[in-house]
Amino acid sequence: MNREIEAMAAAFQFLSRIPVRLELDFGNELLRRSVKYYPLIGWVIGICTAAGAVLFQWLLPTAPAAVLTLCLWIGLTGALHLDGWMDSADGLLSHRSREQMLEIMKDSRVGAMGVIACILLLGLKGSLLYALLAAGDHSKYAVYIVMILPMIWSRWYMVKAIASWPTARQEGLAALFSGTGRTERNSAGWIALGCTAAIALILWIVFQQPGEWTIDNHLAGDAARRHLILTASLLCCLLSPICAWLVGEGIARRAASRLGGLTGDIYGALNEGVELCILLLITMIWYQFGLLG
Repeated sequence: MNREIEAMAAAFQFLSRIPVRLELDFGNELLRRSVKYYPLIGWVIGICTAAGAVLFQWLLPTAPAAVLTLCLWIGLTGALHLDGWMDSADGLLSHRSREQMLEIMKDSRVGAMGVIACILLLGLKGSLLYALLAAGDHSKYAVYIVMILPMIWSRWYMVKAIASWPTARQEGLAALFSGTGRTERNSAGWIALGCTAAIALILWIVFQQPGEWTIDNHLAGDAARRHLILTASLLCCLLSPICAWLVGEGIARRAASRLGGLTGDIYGALNEGVELCILLLITMIWYQFGLLG
């Protein structure tokens, strides 16, 4: 089997519930090679989530459509990152010693802090999705496209964290990625940029020069509105990687200072935290441009 196909398949199997039926040996070497494809997996998860949002909003009012979109988003990952978010909250918010925090994070049971953190995360994500899906007129067409961005750049930062920060313990999930370095980090960055460029190109084609094929004939005649939507969308593409880096660095530095490094749970928490902040950024941009009610 081609090594790159094998690595891509490993990334799909590890990060998602998207069926890729290949028998793989998940050792250190394969996991290390697979991380560069994490942004691509995010891109695919984002496309599936956006497609689900279109279907749900066609069938249902906005509120249940937003909740079902969030359910699909989580389901496509098997709640892998959400589990890390809860475990990290239990450990880091316990204010215990380093060793005790690591033991708490290893425990499969969820504590009060994990439950609270989960409720707050899902509540805010759901409300942001609702606000975006409730966008009037033609803005929603761009929303379906830009909502893919959080999935791409959150997974890029996971790769950066894996490559840049030491592990907090010698055993566990994080230790399986040992040896990941600049090559994998740079490759992941280029793939994330490529996925974002594809999104920007689609937005440019749809909103800059719409033809008779455009999904809404009225869109072609409203040049000012079209330009506003395109500007907001491209700004989201530009600021998403910056947001991912700033938020990711803040969480990673704080966690590493408390634990002496990062763990697999922290990687998941980084993904959830960065996703949330980019989704918040997109909603803020949309709101400031007057594209939300």
